[in-house]
Amino acid sequence: MFAKVFSAAVNGIEAYPIEVEVNSGWGDTVIVIVGLPDAAVRESRDRVVTAMRNSGFKVPMGRTTINLAPADVKKEGPSFDLPIAVGMLASSEQTAPILLDHFALVGELALTGAVRAVKGVLPIALRARQLRMRGLLVPADNAAEAAVVQGLDVIPVRSLREAAEFLEGRSLVAPLQLDIESLFKHVVDEDLDFAEVKGQETVKRAMEIAAAGGHNLLLIGPPGTGKSMLAKRLSTILPPMTLEEALETTKIHSIMGLLPPGAALVTTRPFRSPHHTVSDAGLLGGNVNPTPGEISLAHHGVLFLDELPEFKRNVLETLRQPLEEGRVTISRAAGSVTFPCQFMLVAAMNPTPDGKSPSESRCSPRDIQRYLGRISGPLLDRIDLHVEVPQVPFTQMASKVAGETSAQIRDRVLKARERQQKRFSSGRSRASCNARMSVRDIKSHCALDDASLELLRVSIEDLGLSARAYDRILKVARTIADLSAADRISSDHVGEAIQFRSLDREYWT
Repeated sequence: MFAKVFSAAVNGIEAYPIEVEVNSGWGDTVIVIVGLPDAAVRESRDRVVTAMRNSGFKVPMGRTTINLAPADVKKEGPSFDLPIAVGMLASSEQTAPILLDHFALVGELALTGAVRAVKGVLPIALRARQLRMRGLLVPADNAAEAAVVQGLDVIPVRSLREAAEFLEGRSLVAPLQLDIESLFKHVVDEDLDFAEVKGQETVKRAMEIAAAGGHNLLLIGPPGTGKSMLAKRLSTILPPMTLEEALETTKIHSIMGLLPPGAALVTTRPFRSPHHTVSDAGLLGGNVNPTPGEISLAHHGVLFLDELPEFKRNVLETLRQPLEEGRVTISRAAGSVTFPCQFMLVAAMNPTPDGKSPSESRCSPRDIQRYLGRISGPLLDRIDLHVEVPQVPFTQMASKVAGETSAQIRDRVLKARERQQKRFSSGRSRASCNARMSVRDIKSHCALDDASLELLRVSIEDLGLSARAYDRILKVARTIADLSAADRISSDHVGEAIQFRSLDREYWT
């Protein structure tokens, strides 16, 4: 007998349909899996046979051929265990699954017949809805993740027998329903607050601008000045994620298996802080079968690189294109995979190898130049705000006067973001924030008066800034104007934006 079961696999962050065809016939008792299976798929034969026996079913006698179509695409992972087992039950007429044509199935089988969680369920659920499937049978631990896809019946199953009984119509398992709005009603981490940071008002202002416009930020200062402390609190003033952003971010975390059991969505902006020994494959993504790297895991969030010059220069240089385009393409012999990576880069570094200012350092000028030279000019050009983090005076450290809280700063950030969204929605712009404005957006929304234009011209010539720096100064000035609730950019806004571009010339010349 012949049976066909619908399933899906993931390539990059998108899913594609897989048809599991099972045919049971005469001959020697053997199970053959074809269709470019990898080792994990080939091993499913033993898992499925043992799970069927322990679930009270019989293993089909004779030759059983299992084809994973399309046959020219490599199949990976254990997620085909459940559809293979159901197909074998249907082809051997041990069950009569009347609902089999309306549901897709994914899941790994334990030897006991229990269904275990798998990776990439969210993109599979999105693909199932696109293919107009009625529903999706998934492991119970993955059900919440799949249930965020509206218009799809998500059936949580805990065992092979439960899945078989549901497909026969003998078990009425209710589809899992989720209240999407309640998932976003989270509380900001109260353990981190800008009120705990003494002094550093200029740095806080820069971080507020960065959060309001989605700008990249570089913090330069000696050890112990609070660079890491400030960076970790940036997430407390960022605007909440939209449903679209949450779905994109969750897809990446889902295929990496980073979602906790029972979790539905990533609703807080990710904060990734890789160690400086990370490789280019670990940062961008890669391996033989390309998987997302740290920059994609930070999608719609923050990528924090502490001790920036300690990273390998070739690793840092790979950031240049993703910072511009918001995506990274990994090419291998088998094909290319593109991962999204729209993140805020926040980097921290010492001004010299021994951590002291250049005037106080005991390092030779050559050592200092070699240290700073690990960060190239093109990479610096892609960082919008360069901020010096000085030592905090004792009077400020001992002061009992609390600074502004993260909630107060976040309110201003949210108002600035609302102005941006209103401005972008009135035209054809695809930008999500000021940092993502295109050249056309800059021309439309960053017009300067004569005084601002002259100030910018003098600064560009004196500092020797590039055309890219010119555009980024305009974007930062637009954000400063939004924080001031100003419709037009003034010379004050431009002047403040220019101040945050001068440190790279001070240190790197």
